[in-house]
This record gives sequence, structure tokens and C-alpha cells, in this order.
Amino acid sequence: MDGSALLANAHGDETPRGSGASSSQLLAVPNVSEGRDVAALDAIGAAFERGGARLLDRHTDADHHRSVFTMAGEPGRLAAAVREGAREAIARIDLTTHVGQHPRVGAVDVAPIVYLRDEDRGAACAEALVLADELGRLGVPVYLYGALGGGRSRADLRRPGALTGLAPDYGPPNPHATAGATLVAARPPLVAFNVELAPTATLDDARAIAALIREGGAEGLPGVRALGLQLAHAPQVSTNIEGGATPAEVVAAVRRHAPVAAAELVALAPRAAFADFPDDIPLRNRALIEDRL
Repeated sequence: MDGSALLANAHGDETPRGSGASSSQLLAVPNVSEGRDVAALDAIGAAFERGGARLLDRHTDADHHRSVFTMAGEPGRLAAAVREGAREAIARIDLTTHVGQHPRVGAVDVAPIVYLRDEDRGAACAEALVLADELGRLGVPVYLYGALGGGRSRADLRRPGALTGLAPDYGPPNPHATAGATLVAARPPLVAFNVELAPTATLDDARAIAALIREGGAEGLPGVRALGLQLAHAPQVSTNIEGGATPAEVVAAVRRHAPVAAAELVALAPRAAFADFPDDIPLRNRALIEDRL
């Protein structure tokens, strides 16, 4: 998220309650383009931990063909840990044969450094810049997004042809032959949240709903990025909530247009984001930052 509303709740708390967060605690949330090879993911996770990070969560999605690792570590050490896992991911993931629903530019697609308190923003920015340099040294071009990238978004950089002729912020001028590029930022927490439609809905329905509810759409929710995707068993509205709206509001907006079968949290989120979540919607993977820290 590039705003700060979801650092805690919509009612004004600035730190997730019970998180144990301190000025020496940052998170890293690398997303890798592998969601089916368990052995590869185990090796990548082990490399993150060997590098000195504490692995809090791994969320894997075979349809998206993507996994999200969440880890905690101290400034000055977290970037090196992410580098070690990225080294393993680069060795094991070949984008030239990759087929998945989620948009991507690299084997390590995004690698944000996350701060849990506003006063840790500077430390997170410094750690993200160190990480960008480390990843560039592995032979992967790195593009900054969010505040460090002048406000450009992940979607801006993932558009077809967007990286053609665009000089990276770190690393070599051309994409890695099999690992592509990586996007790096420093940001507060966001909520990566998917809404699964009933099987009677279609991919066109999911895409139309995503266009309506994303920020800037006709029914746009603030801070919501949304895509319509087709999973093996049902269409999905996949969102990142970057402040302003809650998962409950996303579900309500989707429900105005199609029946909702279930919802899913991807990776970790602040507890307060789900304070008003509807009881009648099954929620998979309710994994909260406060509980894992």
C-alpha cells in the first residue's frame, strides 16, 4: 500500500495492536512466480531463513502460479536475507515456460519492504534501496515503484511493453533471460484480498466488476486495485486494498453485481482490516500480522 490507512484500523490506531512492532522490526513480502513446485518453494523459503530472516507466512496459489512469502527482520539484515531467497528463485524459476493467471514481470516479481509504524518509514526506504542494489547485482534489472519510484505503480510497470526502453533503477539494462525483472518499494501494509464468484458467473462478469469497483471506476472504492481472473473452478475478483476501503466494503461492492461464494486473504494483513467482515462469507487463510509477530 502506498497510503498509510491500513497500518491499523479505519478508526485511527497507528500500530497494529499486539504486534510487538518496534523501530528495529521490518517486514519483507517477496512475491515469486512459482505456485506449483513445492520443492522449489521449500528451497526458496529455506534460503530466506538462512539469510537471517524469520519466515512468518507462505501463501501459495496454483491458479495464479505465484507464492507470497512474508518475513520479519532487522534493518541492515533483511535485504541480505531477501537476496539469498531471490538467488534461489532466480536459479529455479524460468519465466519463458511460466503460465499463470497473475500478471508478472519477473521470477521475483515484487519485493517490497514493509514498515509497521510511520516512524520506521525511513528505515524501510533505506532497506528497500539496499535490496534493489543487491538484486541488481544478481543480474536482474530492478524498477522502483510507489514513493521511491516517483509514484508509479506496479500496474504501470506491468503493462505490456512498459519496460521496453525504460532504464532500470538498479542492475543491468536488459531483462534477465529467464528471471525477467523485479519491482521494489517501501510501503505500509496492504490487504491482498480475493473474492470468488459463484460458478454461475463468468470471466466477463469478474472483469466488469473489477473495472467498476477499482479506484477510478464508476463505483470506485478508494485505494482498491482490482482485476478479473478465471480460476480452474470459478471466476475471481482479485484486489489489493491500499487504504481507504475495507475487505467488507469490497465484498459488498462485488455482491451488488454477482453472488459471492467465498473470499481469500493472500499473505498477512492487519487485524483491524477484518473487524467488520461479514459472517456469511467463508474467508480462507485469515492470517494476521499481529498473530504471526
